[in-house]
Amino acid sequence: MSFQSVGLKRLFREQGPLLILIGLMFLIFFAQEAFGPLWYMNLMSVPADVMESWNHLLEGRSSVADWKTFGTMLSYAFLHGDIEHITSNMTFFWIFGALLVELLGWRWMLVLFVGTSIAAAATHVGMHRDDLAPMLGASGALMGFEGAYLGLAVRWKLPSPHIWPMSRPVTPGQLALLAVVGVCLDYLNLMSGDGERIAYGAHVGGFTMGLLLASTVIPKPKSAWAAR
Repeated sequence: MSFQSVGLKRLFREQGPLLILIGLMFLIFFAQEAFGPLWYMNLMSVPADVMESWNHLLEGRSSVADWKTFGTMLSYAFLHGDIEHITSNMTFFWIFGALLVELLGWRWMLVLFVGTSIAAAATHVGMHRDDLAPMLGASGALMGFEGAYLGLAVRWKLPSPHIWPMSRPVTPGQLALLAVVGVCLDYLNLMSGDGERIAYGAHVGGFTMGLLLASTVIPKPKSAWAAR
């Protein structure tokens, strides 16, 4: 058995669920390209539709259609607009997702993915209640991963991460700083009103939820020790 095959087996054993999640997103993207918008338009999250369904729920007259609309607050995260969109998202999704799997295990990674995706959608909906423009993309969950890593790095002393495509290990502080810079840029763009095509509010919402979860309910990683 070659060294390469051993390495691949180890990779799939340790990061299999994350790789499956990323692979699923690419498969869905290829299906989007093959079948066109009519195939996936009902899976995108439309703020005005979500708010209408929310009002129906408050009024006690929610229907199956309303719950399907609520489901788009997660399904949108599996969709992407073009090859550049999914490639850039999945690159950083892999970096921070793989580190979270190493630190917390794949189950917590999935909890963070679901929780931050929904939080990102809810933030976007809350800021654009009457907007009919649909939202798609895993950026909210990606920013949630970054927020979670920042929370872990502040709360615990973490080992220096080394994950492809980083050429060498870096300090947790440096990687956490990258997350901080990213969310600060999103916040500045959000405050400037430059958000016609990019849901900066969703980015900030996902990041905040990831940070909150890592700072409160997520347990101490086995490879970490208390910060001094």
